[in-house]
Amino acid sequence: MTRRSLLVGATAVAAAAVTATPALALTAGGAGGGQVPTLWREFTRTPFTHPQIPYVGRAGYGGGVTRFPRRPVVADVRDYGAVADGTTDSAPAINRAIAAAGRAGGGTVTIPPGTFRIDGLIQLGHDNVVLRGAGSARTTLYATRNLTELIGVYGSRYGGTKSSWSWAGGLIWLSPKARWDSLTAAIKEQAWPFEGWTGNKRDEWETLTPIEPARQGSWTVQVADPSRMRPGALVLLRLADDPAHTLLQHMAGGGPGPAAYYWGDKTKLLSYVPYEWPVRIAHVRGRTVTLQRPLPLDLRPEWNPQFTTHVRELTGSGVEGLTLRMIPTPQSEHLLDKGYNGVVLQCTYDCWVDDVRVVDVDNGFGLVAASSCTLRRTRVGGRGEHHPYFCREGSHDNLIEDFTIEERTVPAPANTQLHGINVEGLSSHNVWSRGDMRMGTFDSHRGLPFANVRTDITVDNNGRHGGDASAGPLFGARFTHWNVRVTNGRAGLVKIDQLAPYSATVGVDEVTEFDQIDVPDFTGDLHSRLELYPTTDAVRPRNLYEAQREL
Repeated sequence: MTRRSLLVGATAVAAAAVTATPALALTAGGAGGGQVPTLWREFTRTPFTHPQIPYVGRAGYGGGVTRFPRRPVVADVRDYGAVADGTTDSAPAINRAIAAAGRAGGGTVTIPPGTFRIDGLIQLGHDNVVLRGAGSARTTLYATRNLTELIGVYGSRYGGTKSSWSWAGGLIWLSPKARWDSLTAAIKEQAWPFEGWTGNKRDEWETLTPIEPARQGSWTVQVADPSRMRPGALVLLRLADDPAHTLLQHMAGGGPGPAAYYWGDKTKLLSYVPYEWPVRIAHVRGRTVTLQRPLPLDLRPEWNPQFTTHVRELTGSGVEGLTLRMIPTPQSEHLLDKGYNGVVLQCTYDCWVDDVRVVDVDNGFGLVAASSCTLRRTRVGGRGEHHPYFCREGSHDNLIEDFTIEERTVPAPANTQLHGINVEGLSSHNVWSRGDMRMGTFDSHRGLPFANVRTDITVDNNGRHGGDASAGPLFGARFTHWNVRVTNGRAGLVKIDQLAPYSATVGVDEVTEFDQIDVPDFTGDLHSRLELYPTTDAVRPRNLYEAQREL
């Protein structure tokens, strides 16, 4: 068979798959009975441009691949001085082993069964390095100090007495070494930094090329100058807002409601723009650039769309098979966290965490300016925490699946607050799938997050959302909650048809409003959809993310 005939055959298969999409819609996501909502039938006809449901079928590491790479073992932490006696500080030895793997160009650093005390944080700052324990039930890192002790007080760049360790930093911290060095140096100097892709002052970037206008959902764009476009390279799509804030209106779905909303005093929200979206280039042909994911938004001339450089990303690295347990300490009062934090991914792309449990933390797992990463089989347990999961500072296209938030082991102290699966700060196209939330809530924390999906989750909906009024709306457009089992009957932030514009609530238990009750940010018709309510586990497909991936 010739190469040409292979290509023709592949094209025919792809075309057949597209034309067969409506039939697939009847069975995707689970066999047996069930009801297929109208929304799903609509989505299969326009999967990249549906007005209420975002396309998230490529979320996660490697565009949603199911297996993480198995890198060869290049270091055992015991060879660098780590001792599983529960009393010897093994953090320096673990970090030396990680550094050796980085110098070798990548590989796996193993931690055998046992309990290893760490009096410092663990930093993964080199590409293609995997820190692997023997399993979360067998390998434990016992952390004795918090981030305030290890790095210093971290104030908020927005002023006040809040501790930024309430939403940033981890005792296992994945971030490119140069970026991490810059961040921690700024914190020590009390020059509170921006945390994202363009540096502490958001000035570490240069234009690669302007981009011609394009529509949300397009996989290709036309650029003015393709000379610096390389297949496989990671670039940053940058969109500025205009004086009328039409970019923010677009993120909220557009129309009279967002147009009438007053954006001018939302100072915290305005600090999040320009919107920055990292994406790999798939192909370049002339001035046509094909992306590995479809555009999350329209590209309009008034927003000055361009591809730019960014700080160097961390890619291909992961943490697997361990428990991170904190020394027993009470939970801090709200926003005064000292930084007994778990695992954080920052300025990472195509990285992962698998089979990791964190215990007695202030904050569990964090995504901070992280994109295309997967958290799989993660658990948060122990005495209770502020944010079990946080996703902020423009984090996009991440997948959190098979996750568990355990019920707290002690009553909540006074003046503390529990959130849940948090998303904020213009973060988009993130997925939470197959979750068991024994406490917490679907915490949309203002900052206009948009186009995020929570699907196939059981939740005892007893947490509360946060967010300053200056951070703007709770929801942008195309939020979807799909097949959610609510065990305590509370509607707040789960049934969102009266809160989120151009969004969808499908297959949710019957719920009522009590405790924290919100009003919509936008006036008029929200164009939000409610279907198969009240019901759960009858909707087909059962899991929206998995069904999109099958498509």
